Amino acid sequence: MGTWGGIGAGGVQLRSILRAGRPRSRGALGVQSACAIAGVLISAVLAGSSARGQEPGASSPVPETTGEAFPQPAPQDTQELARLRRQIEAITRELEELKLGREVVAAADTGLYGLGPAASKVYRARQGVSIGGYGEFVYENLASENESGAPSGQLSSADALRGIVYVGYKFGDRLLFNSEIEFEHGSTEQGGSTSVEFAYLDYRLSDRFGVRGGLLLTPMGFLNELHEPPIFLGTTRPETERAIIPSTWRENGIGVFGEAGKLVYRAYLINSFDAVGGGSSRAAGFSASGLRGGRQNGARALAEDFAGVARVDVTPVLGLLLGTSVYYGQSGQGRPHPTDRAVTLDVPTFIWEGHAQYRAQGFDVRGLLAVATLDEAVALNVAKGLKGNASVGERLVGGYLQLGYDVLRRLATEHQLIPYVRYEALNTQASVPSGFQANPANDRAIISLGAAWKPIPNVVVKGDYQIQRNQAETGLDRLVVALGYLF
Repeated sequence: MGTWGGIGAGGVQLRSILRAGRPRSRGALGVQSACAIAGVLISAVLAGSSARGQEPGASSPVPETTGEAFPQPAPQDTQELARLRRQIEAITRELEELKLGREVVAAADTGLYGLGPAASKVYRARQGVSIGGYGEFVYENLASENESGAPSGQLSSADALRGIVYVGYKFGDRLLFNSEIEFEHGSTEQGGSTSVEFAYLDYRLSDRFGVRGGLLLTPMGFLNELHEPPIFLGTTRPETERAIIPSTWRENGIGVFGEAGKLVYRAYLINSFDAVGGGSSRAAGFSASGLRGGRQNGARALAEDFAGVARVDVTPVLGLLLGTSVYYGQSGQGRPHPTDRAVTLDVPTFIWEGHAQYRAQGFDVRGLLAVATLDEAVALNVAKGLKGNASVGERLVGGYLQLGYDVLRRLATEHQLIPYVRYEALNTQASVPSGFQANPANDRAIISLGAAWKPIPNVVVKGDYQIQRNQAETGLDRLVVALGYLF
């Protein structure tokens, strides 16, 4: 017997209220409709419980009160009460949506265990194969002159930037496999590439605790794990989350994940960076522009050194996310020290970031601050042959603040139109070792002014104008348009 049929005439009345009370816009059910639904559910279940077991036309028996125990509910009544409980919880959710706007609740419900809506699709499957994906196409028009007025010599470009396929398999309630296969830049014959972005096994002992192993996304920042185009503002990823948190950043490892109430956590042990480069993974190593070249991406990764990374997020109220993450590990990968070959080059590497996000009532506000430090920077420069202002940074600092608002939120439409602004500042040579100089071009500021249009939540068209400045006055402005999707 179906959920609606199980409450008889009350189900008919409930369906009528839902059809009449649910508007076509993205707003939630009204308070009166939600309360009416609750009343119908309760009265219908009570009526169904008292009437069950009677012959047609028979009057309801009056229980005797001469010392006998009150009759225990039948198994069918227990099932109906369980159904009632689930539907009351759904109504409570509707009331939360009424306060904050349906878009924040939908966003909170789509991603699971640190992954985006499409990447976490396998978690919502009952069993068997799950397929998802996303993609983005980007047009970039670069200014003919840089900020100092010198000719840039740069040409406009159009790129099939990414095409992603998620493939997962759910073996049962506890065990699953999930993977992401990425195709970049359209064709491997024209400079494109094909990579496995992640591939791992999850074993969940409960919702509060699970074990994960394989090729893992490092749980830092916003976009390293949540980078499907419709779920973030901006045509391009913030530079802080490319140079200091080098997304997309994945490494081989094992760890734990889970949630406890409003708190979500992940903690992994992974192979660390290759700071020098030139090893079996073909990593380029750290540079004056940041840590990005040190990623090994699971490809024959050197594993003489390992690192620990941990992340915690909390949602104190619906729509507000606060979190932080930390990474620490040595990055020399067992190479001899360049000035004393009797010892190894360690290059201890530390990264910390803190982030906050508020998505409610049409607002999309996000902020992030990241700091990284390197020890043995002088020895690393010697090992890599870096001199002058090409030195790696001993300290790297970056962050951004972003604000968007859906101007169509109060209209009876599923469309969203979100103008946004992002201010970002970063310096990958905030501090360099004695005897070296910082390149002023690495002290940067970027202002992005744009808008995102979503005809449905899974598809987005974004455009922004990026004003780029640096201390060397070689910043180059650009107009960028992007088309993205997920499924």
